[in-house]
Amino acid sequence: MKFAVASDDFQSVSGHAGHAARFLVFEAEAGQEPVEVARIDLTEDQTIHNFQGGAHPLDGVEVLIAGSAGSCFVERMQSRGIATVVAKGITPAMAVTAYLAGVIRPLTEAGACECSGGHHHQH
Repeated sequence: MKFAVASDDFQSVSGHAGHAARFLVFEAEAGQEPVEVARIDLTEDQTIHNFQGGAHPLDGVEVLIAGSAGSCFVERMQSRGIATVVAKGITPAMAVTAYLAGVIRPLTEAGACECSGGHHHQH
């Protein structure tokens, strides 16, 4: 599986997912140590909060892990086939291992939301 972990300092899970610009990309399977395969620095226009559509540098990952995420973000990622997971206070590799062990699970509360112009309205 391929994971993207939001990490401002490449040392710890950080960031509100929609505004995160730095990601570590890992490949991992249950029972194996996660292997870092890439680092991604998004431009302001590529952050999910500002992204307008089309191909994206995070395409191809199956799970995105960040310090926090709102329902609009979860919905946007689900539409791209990416599960969103929240983890705090651990390293990116530990977050991937915790996900594979079933300790942390994807967020599923994608509700009706309207994401436009930086304003989020949930119903």
